[in-house]
Amino acid sequence: MTDPVVLLPTPRVPRPAVVLEDRPVAGRKRVLLAAPRGYCAGVDRAVVAVDKALDHYGAPVYVRKQIVHNKHVVAELEQRGAIFVEEVDEVPEGSHLVFSAHGVSPMVKEAAADRNLRTIDATCPLVTKVHREATRFSKKGQQILLIGHDGHEEVEGTAGHGGDRVTIVNNPDEADTVVVDDPDNVVWLSQTTLSVDETMETVNRLRTRFPNLQNPPSDDICYATTNRQAAIKNIAAEADLVIVVGSANSSNSVRLVEVALQYGAKAAYRIDFAEEIQQAWLDGVATIGVTSGASVPEVLVEEAMAALATAGYADVAEVETAVEDLMFSLPKELRQELKNDDRALGGRAARA
Repeated sequence: MTDPVVLLPTPRVPRPAVVLEDRPVAGRKRVLLAAPRGYCAGVDRAVVAVDKALDHYGAPVYVRKQIVHNKHVVAELEQRGAIFVEEVDEVPEGSHLVFSAHGVSPMVKEAAADRNLRTIDATCPLVTKVHREATRFSKKGQQILLIGHDGHEEVEGTAGHGGDRVTIVNNPDEADTVVVDDPDNVVWLSQTTLSVDETMETVNRLRTRFPNLQNPPSDDICYATTNRQAAIKNIAAEADLVIVVGSANSSNSVRLVEVALQYGAKAAYRIDFAEEIQQAWLDGVATIGVTSGASVPEVLVEEAMAALATAGYADVAEVETAVEDLMFSLPKELRQELKNDDRALGGRAARA
């Protein structure tokens, strides 16, 4: 189910203008701009859910953890009246609470119900799919090897759905040492925002030890993570420098830096904002690759591009490797509330 897109006006967190020096380099200065980049459907859905909740209920609306892993988005929503908390016991009883796009465990939902919180579940539907798989495999008595980063909100949520049948495998090396109860009754799942290559290396090393390791019904790594990694792979070998716009706690943004370096970029850095671009990074650089993580609004990329243009990188070629048109409908709790509202339901990827 999809909804028409409507751009909702939101206060902008002001950012300083950035002016860099236009120093000579060997060769023609240019930017290769990756496409697709930025907001995915799950992020768009989660952010607009908080937007709509603020519009409909008024401030404050509480959000458990960051709605998505992006400093700018969180700051904007705070400006509108969203209050971000770590746990549900920080939320006044009876208040509206949004669960983030990364998902939560059943225990978190129970704690929210105990406080009579009016919850809106903005978990990405692709993460919900993994939750269902974890629940199903756990009920069947299978041991679940969950490939992901211990401590990440998404991994915590998925592990909560699988209970004591889940063992987290953080990286390929841990695949060589993980202990299972029954090698013939093991299945793997993964965090949705991992490096595709590293995840498959982990799976292959697990399968060497456990030949009967079962696969999930479909790939757990989300389409947006896969597409953004494929796009930067296509650019990296030509790039003297890759700049990834995204926050430090954004797993998929951090992975883009790693993938860029792995596939031939001479240097790669992650930034939240244009003012973090360092002049020294540009010394001797002719070709710059630019991309952004799946929780990054396009305005931050535009500001980075404007900063690079002041340094002479005004020749921009978009390198498109996939077209994304997927949209998710709003959480059912909001759809029910807003069904008689004359405002359209929709996304905000171009405006945050």
